[in-house]
Amino acid sequence: MALVLPWAAAAAGADNDPLMATCNEGVKAPFCQGLRGDRAEGWPGQGRSEVMAQHGMVVTSQPLAAQVGLQILKQGGNAVDAAVATAATLNLMEPMMVGVGGDLFALIYVAKDHRLYVLNASGTAPSGATIERFNGLGYRWDPNNWAPGSGMPLHGILPVTVPGAAWGWEAVLKRFGTLTFKELLQPAIDYAEQGYPVSERIAHDWQLPPALPLKGCCSEFDPDTIKAWMIGGKPPKPGQIFKNPDLARTFRLLQEQGADAFYRGEIARAIVAKSDALGGTMTMADLADYRGEWVEPAVTRYRGFDIAELPPPSQAWAADEMLNILEACVPLWAPGQTLAALGPARAPYWHFLVEAKKLAYRDLYRYNADPNFAEVPLKKLLSKSYAASLCGQVDPRHASSTGPRGTGNDRGDTIVLSTADKDGNMVSWVNSNFDEFGSGLTVPGFGFILHDRGYLFTLDPKSPNAIAPHKRPFNTLSAGFMLKNGEPKMTITLMGGDMQAQGHAQLLVNILDLGANLQAAAEMARFRHNQVPNELNLETELFNALGAQLSGMGHKVKSVNGASMGGVQSILFTADPAGGFYRGGSDHRKDGAAVGW
Repeated sequence: MALVLPWAAAAAGADNDPLMATCNEGVKAPFCQGLRGDRAEGWPGQGRSEVMAQHGMVVTSQPLAAQVGLQILKQGGNAVDAAVATAATLNLMEPMMVGVGGDLFALIYVAKDHRLYVLNASGTAPSGATIERFNGLGYRWDPNNWAPGSGMPLHGILPVTVPGAAWGWEAVLKRFGTLTFKELLQPAIDYAEQGYPVSERIAHDWQLPPALPLKGCCSEFDPDTIKAWMIGGKPPKPGQIFKNPDLARTFRLLQEQGADAFYRGEIARAIVAKSDALGGTMTMADLADYRGEWVEPAVTRYRGFDIAELPPPSQAWAADEMLNILEACVPLWAPGQTLAALGPARAPYWHFLVEAKKLAYRDLYRYNADPNFAEVPLKKLLSKSYAASLCGQVDPRHASSTGPRGTGNDRGDTIVLSTADKDGNMVSWVNSNFDEFGSGLTVPGFGFILHDRGYLFTLDPKSPNAIAPHKRPFNTLSAGFMLKNGEPKMTITLMGGDMQAQGHAQLLVNILDLGANLQAAAEMARFRHNQVPNELNLETELFNALGAQLSGMGHKVKSVNGASMGGVQSILFTADPAGGFYRGGSDHRKDGAAVGW
């Protein structure tokens, strides 16, 4: 039962509640001019301590969702069960970022097998998705743009691919879970029916995209989307109660019928009806024939640790290449120095990170595609010898040029979460609508958005990432896992478009080179480099400290806030004579929490 206080109704009408003061949107309360207090110990910039627990842990970007996963662990569920329950709850609580109509990837360490399993439950293009069809609608490849997404519309029905999340949820439960949809979806159903108070960062991100019409997309909003996600025609404010009974209906069907309800039953028919009404080409067969894949990770070794990242079509493997380049080239770029010796208070440190990113992403954008349709030379690209061969392409004192173009999406529209249980199982999970509120199209009566991952295809017929029926597009979703001698050490998660692989590398450098604890590593300043127009975005404090020096080295620098820097939600395992314990880090750029027991 939702708590109803006797004075709640009267208080709810107050538009200017002084207890909900904000520093956003040009209206700032006096406290916004206040000064930050001092931390008693450790790194002064760290806002809160790591969370430590022995028996289990959940870390994600919304505290109530994290508590749902923790409750599953306390009830005897394992890390996989907790991941599914947490992700389902985030469908309600962070709906612009994640939904059952989106993609899923996961890395799952199963303790009894001493093995890491990797799931690709990303979507495939519908049967009618051809270059010829897009050309006929006026969408064409720009030969001056080598990007994933070249020529593709961002929103509306055309970039919608078959959702993989529901298949993935069921697949991980059947293989590794101990509970069922019946138990795991109930907390999300309860919240969807009773509501929850929208948290601060999530309210900030609650922006619907136009999704209509089919041609010249898009200038109009989908009426079903406005009905589902607005309150009185407006986005919810921080603290406003949001409900989604239609999403509860979807989850009840999954409880009763499993993923068949989504891919062959009532939900599938509603998806196809929505697509047909808007000029899409998705068929019942496209949904019924969908299958995810169990794949092998992309692995490199860095500072004595094995870094396992998602393989193509995910971009995550670029983090491995970036680390290889740093390991091979920093001793040549700065003889006698290491990243640790250079340190994050000096411009060369950031210059080398950015230059390594440029080289890795050049290969990423040139080669990455669905490996079932194109050969991605991953063995070569992740070899130590190949990394060493790139060192001469960087000037240690001046920024290089870049190309090809990036993904065209510089926002962070994804959720990541990590779970761990008493038996040593750990999960690194990334689940997404791709863009904020995905395609902008809601399946009426079912309360979820159709994602728009197909935007990352290209209409270049010569590209390995060219759109084709049943093909998976280049995918920004990234998750990773760090191991030592085959034993689990840390989930690697950081969401946010093309920030993800470059963010993974920065997180790992913070820990393995600089010695930061997990929470500090999550909170340290980051950069986000856009491959074209070769723009280097620096968080404010980093820009103020080193922006002028980096500009003097030829970087095109820009000061930004943390909104585009993604969010870490990771767990690290520390061995101990008494059996070890988990340490959680939840990024201060999000609303999230690390919770354990």
